[in-house]
Amino acid sequence: MMDVAIVGAGIAGIACARRLAGAGLVPVLFDKGRGIGGRVATRRADGLQFDHGAQYVTVRGDAFAAVLDAAETREAVARWQDGSGRGRWVGTPGMSSLAKALAQGLEVRQRAEVTALRPDEGAWMLRVRDAWHRAARVVVTVPAPQVAGLLGADHPLVAPLAAVGFAPSLTLMAALSAPAPFVTRCDPDDPLSWIAQDSSKPGRPASDAVAWVAQASAAFSRRHLEDDPDDIAAAMLPLLCDRLGTAPDRAVHAAAHRWRYAHVTAPLGQPCLAAADGTLCLAGDWCLGPRVEAAWTSGTAAADTLLERMP
Repeated sequence: MMDVAIVGAGIAGIACARRLAGAGLVPVLFDKGRGIGGRVATRRADGLQFDHGAQYVTVRGDAFAAVLDAAETREAVARWQDGSGRGRWVGTPGMSSLAKALAQGLEVRQRAEVTALRPDEGAWMLRVRDAWHRAARVVVTVPAPQVAGLLGADHPLVAPLAAVGFAPSLTLMAALSAPAPFVTRCDPDDPLSWIAQDSSKPGRPASDAVAWVAQASAAFSRRHLEDDPDDIAAAMLPLLCDRLGTAPDRAVHAAAHRWRYAHVTAPLGQPCLAAADGTLCLAGDWCLGPRVEAAWTSGTAAADTLLERMP
């Protein structure tokens, strides 16, 4: 039987696992994806790469600052001078590098989607594909709207999640053989609320084309959320080219990604949720706010809660 099973290998899950491992437990992370880090992600295609989820990391507290300092020492992160004058960190050579560095030494089972959880004589059973696994404790770090699908709508921890709100985000990854007029552009009222010259980040691979990431506004994203990815890219590329002052035929690559639960708009307001018996915790950025640091803080809090309630 596993000490602790953690559902989701995003930043919250990794933070939880690190704290538990430091306390002498052996956590196991399960993630449905082929990569780890959740929205701290990097997509590679045609010799290009794009940070198509979280664009950068900011720091407010000393604890997370120490995490980034250690990652910088290992050359997994660097400061991004994007002209904003703000302290922004990025993974190097891609945002996913941060997650990989933080997860080093942990047991992560990828392409292992947990599709059901059920209590079992003081422990928990997890279904992964057609097999069941047993764990003494479980931490769930999936987006709040997905928790009911694992625990059941009538579980006591599900009801408080109704107050948590999310906004979707559609992301365009494009490479253009045209001059770059700026590094970043942020306009919440524009259909493309965020545009970043991704290739301006430190450690990015050299290319003849400029790599851009454009993230659509919540309104645009909701309107096109169920569109085919190719149709999303076709709709967003002309908008990007218009903002860059160039023509769509200068694009040498264009692809889109759909983030259904991208931005927390109404957080839970507490670091984590825990069952009364201390064997189950819920965590994620949705507990505290739409920041990577919030995910780390929440995952760490979930680990501390389990440790405090262990016999």
